[in-house]
Amino acid sequence: MRLFVGLGNPGSKYEGNRHNIGFMVLDEMARRHGFSPWRRRFQGETSEGVLDGERVILLKPATYMNESGRAVQEAANFFKLGESDVVVFHDEIELPPAKVRVKVGGGIAGHNGLRSISSHVGNEYKRVRMGVGHPGVKELVHIHVLNDFAKAERPWVEALCDIVSDNAALLAQGKDSAFQNKVHLAMDAKGFGPKDDTSDK
Repeated sequence: MRLFVGLGNPGSKYEGNRHNIGFMVLDEMARRHGFSPWRRRFQGETSEGVLDGERVILLKPATYMNESGRAVQEAANFFKLGESDVVVFHDEIELPPAKVRVKVGGGIAGHNGLRSISSHVGNEYKRVRMGVGHPGVKELVHIHVLNDFAKAERPWVEALCDIVSDNAALLAQGKDSAFQNKVHLAMDAKGFGPKDDTSDK
């Protein structure tokens, strides 16, 4: 069993924020794979389903970003899951827009959601880092992530949510490199590949 956690802030005012791309991906995953209706529990919302034979619980913490770890810990304890069973989908300012990288453990790069999760369940969980770009100066980071994606960004955001969802079974099976490669190739095919990186910075 895997616990897929999407990071974001609850409430309609945050729905389109860059910080909420984790919620967006999980919503698409639940839709695309016919998961159960969302229901309130573990200080958040959950939806359940199966990806290529692997049972997966989707969790969107409702604790606000800075306390995400409370919800993750509660769900992980209930299902008796360890760090290695947890996969966290989150925004990453250190990556160019539309770029995706998967890693296990490592630093949190100032991300308060990751800081909370690491303090509650340990640091060796899997992170699916989804690039939202950097505003250029540290002082603008908070405003950047708590602002909605610009209209011009929405095509790649929708494509990324679709493609990550399509290939989510690879993450459930622990095939991280295959997942990353498939997402990269599919985004490239849609015109959101590396050639856009420099212009997006």
